Amino acid sequence: MSAPTSTVAAASRSQMPWLIIGAGCIIALLTFGPRSAMGFFQLPMLQETGWDRTTFGLAMAFQNLFWGLGQPFFGAIADRFGTWRVLALSGILYASGLFLMSLGGSPLTLHIGGGVLVGLGVAAGSFGVVLSAFARNVTPAQRPMAFGIATAAGSAGMFLFAPLTQGLISAYGWSDSLIILGVLMLLVPMFAMPLRGNSSSGTQKEAEYKQSIGEALKEALGHKSYLLLVSGFFVCGYQVAFITAHFPAYIGDIGIDARYAVIALALIGFFNIIGSLASGVISQRYSKPYFLALIYLARSVAVAAFILLPQTPLSVILFAIVMGLLWLSTVPPTNALVAIMFGTRHLGLLGGVVFLSHQIGSFLGVWMGGYLYDHFGTYDPVWWFGVALGVFAAIVHWPIREQAVRRPAMA
Repeated sequence: MSAPTSTVAAASRSQMPWLIIGAGCIIALLTFGPRSAMGFFQLPMLQETGWDRTTFGLAMAFQNLFWGLGQPFFGAIADRFGTWRVLALSGILYASGLFLMSLGGSPLTLHIGGGVLVGLGVAAGSFGVVLSAFARNVTPAQRPMAFGIATAAGSAGMFLFAPLTQGLISAYGWSDSLIILGVLMLLVPMFAMPLRGNSSSGTQKEAEYKQSIGEALKEALGHKSYLLLVSGFFVCGYQVAFITAHFPAYIGDIGIDARYAVIALALIGFFNIIGSLASGVISQRYSKPYFLALIYLARSVAVAAFILLPQTPLSVILFAIVMGLLWLSTVPPTNALVAIMFGTRHLGLLGGVVFLSHQIGSFLGVWMGGYLYDHFGTYDPVWWFGVALGVFAAIVHWPIREQAVRRPAMA
């Protein structure tokens, strides 16, 4: 006789769904890779078109902003209509944006293509959408491992696409390279097919405390620790987006060979894998607010040392290693704090608000990088503003309370 259906289902759930995990990781790698290598297109594109860095910086700022605005929206669609459909849309939007950006016809095509469309494409294929699919297909005990693998895969995208993008630009020029990357994004719908049919979760336990979306937002926006967390994550977005978009150009400005920009971004991606996994372990054992404060303070020290000390190929490499370890290390403790404060019932919504703050910071970091460079002829003011923001973030994380909000049912 065959085993009972419930027994078979339980046995299947105990096994990690490697097909889904593998497909989701490839998608994370593909969607995170090209957008992390956008900085390599700045100088060759501006040299050919005659645009200034403010024009390019504004496009990358739009990309980060629409990534933040789109993520909660696409996450809600994925929950309602299925992950596969949203991921397929991600590939189409992403490819369309890169194709339009490749035309180089006017700043408008750059802003719409490389800014709005690529930003929405990244949002639709973001960690939030992929990880929510993982959460619906693994047991609670398996989720940390699955999330860690996906985060590492996204970091690997930065590690792989930095040399790949620079190699393509050297061989084919910036315009054709964007077309090639756009074709790669059309693979996303194919890899998304194993994630079909998981639009709802049968494993998530409904929270005991009942809240509407409006009530959850009102509670969170009136909670001091949550507001401090939101303001701190804004700083994270400013710092990492500025480096992603402008570091290759900065390397050229200080007279260091362009290949060290490739090496630096690849090293950031590689050590980002180590840093994000280590952060998950550390934040399980120690105070998350204090750990976050130390991360932001360490970033400020690293940037200040890099600017003040003699800048050589070795200092670029050492800076990239340190920043890589600190790059996504803010994500595990930040998301964990939101879950501790408010539970998981509205975690997507409240985590999305925190991430939107991150992307507003990204918008300002990328745009100000180009704008201030065009006015002062140097990136130094942007670097130092980032140092000051890092100190600010360290200060605001220190008083955050790592505990659940008090509710009537808990009194």
